Amino acid sequence: MRDITLELCRQSSHFPLQPAVYIVGAGPGDPDLLTVKAIKVLANADVILFADSLVPEQILDFCKKDAEIIKTANQTLEDIFPVMVERVRQEKSVVRLQSGDPSLYSAIHEQMQLLAEAKVPFEVIPGISAFQAAAAKLKVELTVPGLVQTIILTRMSGRTEVPANEELTTLAAHQASLCLYLSARHIENAQAKLLQHYPADTPVAVCYRLGWDDEIVAVVPLTEMATFSHQKNLIRTTLYVISPALAKNNLGNVRSRLYHPEHTHLFRSGTPSLTNDPIER
Repeated sequence: MRDITLELCRQSSHFPLQPAVYIVGAGPGDPDLLTVKAIKVLANADVILFADSLVPEQILDFCKKDAEIIKTANQTLEDIFPVMVERVRQEKSVVRLQSGDPSLYSAIHEQMQLLAEAKVPFEVIPGISAFQAAAAKLKVELTVPGLVQTIILTRMSGRTEVPANEELTTLAAHQASLCLYLSARHIENAQAKLLQHYPADTPVAVCYRLGWDDEIVAVVPLTEMATFSHQKNLIRTTLYVISPALAKNNLGNVRSRLYHPEHTHLFRSGTPSLTNDPIER
């Protein structure tokens, strides 16, 4: 199936690619979670700058055989940027392949700024983020009506400081579905801050290297979040999802109003809604 998809992408009428930089989100790990557009770009690009410490090499199977592959795990932006500019000015199409979705913790802001200043055209192609892959793997909705309607994506302060008004204790006060990235090395501190607001038995999904062959996905009580991380020696590439939506006994017969037979809206008439909110979910 993957070979068929790849061949269709290569035959797309929108290609060959224009000389430009394509910042592509590779998703959390599973190559099958790449978007069709990401596969089309990978299948036709001349040069791939590949974040090899975070993106599995199987994703390179989508690249054409004569593509130039440049591994960047040991490189700085000062190493990477001149290569991108040089290849584009040589009339080549360049992919900057990054893990997850480029809009989250991907350090593309400075790359886009430099590309704009150099007048090098670029495009950003989104990818699946780890929190989305985690919800799918766990078979849960993180926004359950009447229980939780907000998702917070955040991280602990480390080498990159978190602004004071986004400190974890402050965000935890909302008791929302909280997705904690890049924080495994600070897990005791994170657990202590979360326990100031979430009940001790709040479920936490610990998700290590989602979509990779060695992935770990486990749900533990908040009080065991740090202990489990240490037992499994999780120090990187780990996402924590803290949410009341993970507690199956919390859900009961909860359902959205969107598809309720008593709920009318612009596209469905019938029995009037029992509330005065005809388009509310």
